Amino acid sequence: MLKKRILSGLLMPAFLLCAGLYMPPIGIWVLLLIISSLGQLEFYHMVNSGGIPVFRIVGLLSGAALISATFWTVGPDAAQAARARDWESLVLLVSLIVVCVRQFPQKFNDKPLATIGCTLLGIWYVPSLFNYHTRLVFDWDGPRCAMAVGNTGLLLAAYLIVVVKITDVGAYFTGMALGRHKLFPRISPAKTWEGFFGGITAAVAASLVFHYLAHGKIGMIAFHRHDAAILGVILSLAAVAGDLFESLLKRATGMKDSSAVVPGMGGVLDVIDSLLFGAPLLYYYVRFILL
Repeated sequence: MLKKRILSGLLMPAFLLCAGLYMPPIGIWVLLLIISSLGQLEFYHMVNSGGIPVFRIVGLLSGAALISATFWTVGPDAAQAARARDWESLVLLVSLIVVCVRQFPQKFNDKPLATIGCTLLGIWYVPSLFNYHTRLVFDWDGPRCAMAVGNTGLLLAAYLIVVVKITDVGAYFTGMALGRHKLFPRISPAKTWEGFFGGITAAVAASLVFHYLAHGKIGMIAFHRHDAAILGVILSLAAVAGDLFESLLKRATGMKDSSAVVPGMGGVLDVIDSLLFGAPLLYYYVRFILL
């Protein structure tokens, strides 16, 4: 199981980075839709297993519309960024109205508020957060005439994946070797404080190494050593929070993994959970502090 986990953990990020380098724009769009939809399906499956009905089709269509709206409108100049935000807001507004109205004909649903809330949470939790990967990749480099992945976007995506996944690796092995004190046993019995601090340490080290190898620049974006250290802490905390939140979902619904799609790791949501909270934090750190 450990070998499968390590192999999957290495191959999936490598595949995503190669996709960014070599896939045509339409292929990247389809890939984003597939990953988001699979993660959202797994979330809805978990909620259903916990006894809460959801409007799965409405949620999936809303998520796909959100990913598509960002992908086809986002870009480096202010006008493109504003247009992308407008389309995203419109999709979220329409999805809210549709989910609420969809509840009207449900005569035999004795959990209407839970159905509405969990359907909307599925939209906000998976595609809305995952959508920041689209922004990270396409929001920086030059005119987006061909929608190609620029050097800055590719390096930002690589940086996020490296730091977040090194957090997971550092926490896992430190917890296995030194773990004695439980972090949140009610949510995740296997996680320890020793693993928590080991993950943060590993993330900061990985961030500093990335900074050194990239000569203090992520494409067109300069970041200093202290930014690398701060981002290492922020992204590692986001990774832990994302992992704990999915553990909370699994505990609440009585499931061990979100699915069995990825050998050794479970489902797509088990792979991207630690990235979901990290992507928006990295995006806004770059947008508000580094630029």
